[in-house]
Amino acid sequence: MPVTNPTPRRARRLSAFAAFVALLPGQAAVPIASGYGPITVVSPGVQGSDGKTYQLTNHLTRAATRHDGKREWLLAWAGDADGKDGAPDFVAVVDATKGSPTYGQVVNTATFTPQLQNEPHHMQYVWHKGERIYAGGILSDTTLVMDASQLPALRLTGVNLPADTPCGSAPDAFTVLGDGTAYATYMGGPNVSGECRYSNGETRVGNGYGGSPGEIVRIGTDGRTLSESPAALPGGEDPAQCTNIPALLKASCANPHGAQLRPDLHRMVQTDFAEIRNYLNQQPQFDPHLIRDTVRIYDTTDVNAPKVLSAAHLPIGPRAGTEKYPVFNESRLVMETTVTNRPEHRGAFVSTMWGGAVYYTPDITAPDPQWTEVFDDEAAYRTFHPDGTVPSGGDGGSWLQLSPDDRFLFHTVIGAQRTLSGLPQNTTVGMVYALDVRKLLAAGNDPKCRIDTMDEVARGGGEPDCPALAGVLPVHDETSGGPHWGTMDNFTLGHDGYFHETDRISRLAVANYFVWSLGGDGNHEVCMVDVAPNGKLGLDRSFRDERTHQPCVAFNRADWPHGSFGDARPHGVLFVVNDRNLR
Repeated sequence: MPVTNPTPRRARRLSAFAAFVALLPGQAAVPIASGYGPITVVSPGVQGSDGKTYQLTNHLTRAATRHDGKREWLLAWAGDADGKDGAPDFVAVVDATKGSPTYGQVVNTATFTPQLQNEPHHMQYVWHKGERIYAGGILSDTTLVMDASQLPALRLTGVNLPADTPCGSAPDAFTVLGDGTAYATYMGGPNVSGECRYSNGETRVGNGYGGSPGEIVRIGTDGRTLSESPAALPGGEDPAQCTNIPALLKASCANPHGAQLRPDLHRMVQTDFAEIRNYLNQQPQFDPHLIRDTVRIYDTTDVNAPKVLSAAHLPIGPRAGTEKYPVFNESRLVMETTVTNRPEHRGAFVSTMWGGAVYYTPDITAPDPQWTEVFDDEAAYRTFHPDGTVPSGGDGGSWLQLSPDDRFLFHTVIGAQRTLSGLPQNTTVGMVYALDVRKLLAAGNDPKCRIDTMDEVARGGGEPDCPALAGVLPVHDETSGGPHWGTMDNFTLGHDGYFHETDRISRLAVANYFVWSLGGDGNHEVCMVDVAPNGKLGLDRSFRDERTHQPCVAFNRADWPHGSFGDARPHGVLFVVNDRNLR
């Protein structure tokens, strides 16, 4: 839309903005407002396997070009929270360049159409130069693949739909391989109950969408399914420990959630969560065997056919017998995993969402890996609730990530459920914490750390190689808890004026939202967390919302660059830098 009689200054701004848009290859620019409004940049459509055309439409604000110099971006994959007709899901592009005049501003919302109400979930854990971005819609059973080379604009390069993964449903985590393709965990069972044949010719019998067993899918940079691989053991598992509704002839606990890869070791670690469809009505199921306690390790030598080598049940800890609900025992609802990075280390960590605990195994290449509890969330809670009033059982432990230098283990916790725990409404239950794990990793294959007493639950492990609590950041939210997901800033601005990858983490970003239909709505904020060299954590108060001027970016707002669609729910977050600005 042309602007009528712009002032010379506005004309110069429009000219600069037009020049910026012209740099975005393969996309069509259409002004939709005045010289001060957003410009729409439409990616070429991608045809799905259903014959429909899917698009990503960028809505760029003037802030996208306001700052001279190179910038770092924080992406947040978000969904509509108000139920408005036609409200699209979108990726918010936020200026994450500390010191920038537009730091914390949403400079673009890239809307995904025509498919609505995907329940945006995770992207990959960490982004590296040249990678595509993989983003899942957990309820729509859809994965988007995007090109970030022209940020702050994004381009859709592929879409993976339910029919493209007949043996699995509900995509959750993504871990990117060296060739740019990705492994995705599909937590739920096959689209249709019955026998399903995987790419390697094996078959398993499942009980349907959102049920069991889930699978591992390798997805190409164009969104195509390259392979589907079973997470379930061919002979099944113990039905006394693996409940399925309806029951399977060969019981399975295989509901893949988190997954991380050690390509040099040809191993992948994957956690099992639950039969997700049983929890979408906000009515908790308290069968402890429907809530998974299993961790799987795969041989990934054949990238198109990862093979399950072990499926271990986590041991329960000293709180067993003291919890009101057995599902709150330490081993239950295994959510996330993270692997070591340095070649001299071979271990991995996992965390439990309702168990409120962190486990470790020193060697994922061992034929029978043994998992040991090494930290209980209560020890972190005690730093700001010393009387022990906030329990770790049922506390919503979530994102878990080891820094690239294998020094700090970062963990987000939504917070103990107030209703089930009988906590007052104004009690701070959410938090982010950092553990120094260097001594534990240095212990090699014979670590001594073990949380096996109630005193260690409250104070941390007594053995000298146990993780040391380096930093805790309480997150206050009067509604429904604190941060669920997070990401590490793995970039630093060098003296040459370009960004470089770093193994020393100085910032995290966290999102305060889980899944509303699972009872975890949160306050819909995305916050920045500073990490000191010693691991101490602090809220970055300069990362402020552009409208409220309060710390954290609020996704509860009336207007977005793409329109007046109201509140949104941010889930996956990811730091990204333009390829041309990254060395």
